[in-house]
Amino acid sequence: MSVAKIIELNASSNTSMEDAVRVGLKKCSESVKNIKGAWVNEIKVVTEDDGTVTEWRVNLRVSFVVS
Repeated sequence: MSVAKIIELNASSNTSMEDAVRVGLKKCSESVKNIKGAWVNEIKVVTEDDGTVTEWRVNLRVSFVVS
C-alpha cells in the first residue's frame, strides 16, 4: 500500500507558463523524492503598463509517494 502527500508551491519564469512549471518541479525535486504529478492551480502574469507580459507565475500542487 502506498501513501501519497500533496504540497503546494509557487514558481515563476520570464519565458513562459510551461517554463515556470518546469522550474518549480526541478527545484522541488532537489528535496522531494518520488514526485508523481502536479496540478496547476493558478496562473498569474506580471505586465508592463502596455500589457506586455514580463513574468509568468504558477501555483502548483505536487503529489509524491511517501516511503
